[in-house]
Amino acid sequence: MIFQSVRMALKAIRGNKMRSFLTVLGVVIGVVAVTVLISIGQGTTSQVTSNIEQLGTNLLTVNIRSYRQNPVTMSALNALAGDGGISAIAPVITQSVTAKAGTITYEDGSIEATVPGYDAIRNLSVQYGRFLKQPDLDNRSYVAVIGSEVADELFGARDVVGESISLDGANFTVVGVLQEKGSTSAGSSDSRIIIPFTLGERLLQQPGIRTFYASASSSDTVELAQMTLTGYLDGAFHNDSDAYTIFNQTDMLSTITDTTQTLTLMLGGIAGISLLVGGIGIMNIMLVSVSERTREIGIRKAIGARRGNILEQFLIEALVISGIGGLLGLGIAAAIMGVLERVLSMTLTMSMGVAELAAGFSLLIGVVFGLYPANKASKLRPIEALRYEG
Repeated sequence: MIFQSVRMALKAIRGNKMRSFLTVLGVVIGVVAVTVLISIGQGTTSQVTSNIEQLGTNLLTVNIRSYRQNPVTMSALNALAGDGGISAIAPVITQSVTAKAGTITYEDGSIEATVPGYDAIRNLSVQYGRFLKQPDLDNRSYVAVIGSEVADELFGARDVVGESISLDGANFTVVGVLQEKGSTSAGSSDSRIIIPFTLGERLLQQPGIRTFYASASSSDTVELAQMTLTGYLDGAFHNDSDAYTIFNQTDMLSTITDTTQTLTLMLGGIAGISLLVGGIGIMNIMLVSVSERTREIGIRKAIGARRGNILEQFLIEALVISGIGGLLGLGIAAAIMGVLERVLSMTLTMSMGVAELAAGFSLLIGVVFGLYPANKASKLRPIEALRYEG
């Protein structure tokens, strides 16, 4: 019986090709909008999360804001490492710099003056050569570990250990090249030029520790590590909480994830409105169909069709229209996402959950907006229907 109803529904749809096409198109647009926008939202969430995790989810960043006094010393920070949930600490001084190698100039470089262990804290890996060592700090050695982009721009190659570069007139020997990390929304992660902290204090004329990173022993000890740092800094600055800030990477990850998920839901909700518009189109075409087929309904009732049979007939017709629109919409959405992946340089995946949500919602729209016309058709009286002239 249901199979016969589906055949009759397809026949009715073929009988009004243009009208049916426009109705199906409304559902298709709605499904495409829902699927693509939710996938973009999920892709953005995944990309932002990945970028933050590259920095280290156990990362704590401390900025000293007091300029009147700064009692923070490297020896005190070293004493904190390995205790209170903190595995490592590294101060850093950052500044933009122009690098040269022979006649070639690279203007997008960024100096990071720091200490050994900074690579582990920031999840940096050395591809060629080595990272900074303690003798480099003790001797204020003119050595540098450079990012892959710096090596490519200045030398056209990655294995450039032993080569010399000039940073604002000072010559440095390259002792290491970092593995490529790519770019984030904050810019390139491969434009860094890392030099010894003690040398950076003198060359950059920024004595003392103004910023340092701390790595918690594990994700479970981040709060303990933050409490340890807070206790030390409160003691150093005599409980002046305005003298410093502690930035928790885990909190930022959680906040951004919640925000992007909310935006994804909002995008899905906005796109869902277009599906509702498609549902109104289904109701419209079904009401017109009921009006046009009033005599047919009367004849079917006269020869024994029950109200449930008529209701089922028109409801299945609405479901067929919304189902066809849903399937076509998913196919078109997959093609559009393939194009957007290349344009946005973002991984977009149509998850099973999103596909099921879009297809299920389109069928639900068919049921909801097809129910009234179907119910109206089922309530027609046979005698009145047979007298209907249209």
